[in-house]
Amino acid sequence: MASPAASKPHVVLIPYPAQGHVTPFLRLAKALHARSFHVTFVHTEFNRARLLRSRGAAAVAGADGLPPPGQPAELDATQDIWAICEATRRTGPGHVRALVERLGREAAAGGVPPVSFVVADGAMGFAVHVTKEMGIPTYLFFTHSACGLLAYLNFDQLVKRGYVPLKGSSNS
Repeated sequence: MASPAASKPHVVLIPYPAQGHVTPFLRLAKALHARSFHVTFVHTEFNRARLLRSRGAAAVAGADGLPPPGQPAELDATQDIWAICEATRRTGPGHVRALVERLGREAAAGGVPPVSFVVADGAMGFAVHVTKEMGIPTYLFFTHSACGLLAYLNFDQLVKRGYVPLKGSSNS
């Protein structure tokens, strides 16, 4: 007979590591946990330290699998967005694969339920390719507004028609 932990659905949440993305994912994590899901929340040490400083230990109370806090980040500011984009694109797939494989080993040992599905940030689309190869259903969660989603989906048209970059901006 399966253990009670094995019968719980297990979701892995992978937000883009910026506040406007992490906060909605935390809300989603809390809502799923309240409905008896086992939740694995992927987070950077930089943002975890910021979260602890701004909201206190209660912000991650009851969280399993988080490493002990290291030295707090020197800057309490958003990291370089382009550097994060490049780093997640380059190293993210390997880290996602390693995490899901590790969770699979833990599930086989009876420590956690097996991963049922993954919810990745729309900006972390590489996760879909990795988890598809592993046979795990994956969904994209867009954290921005409907207007932002429309702009994202039509960005190529905005560039093609000359609306982006904005005239007079440093990028034009």
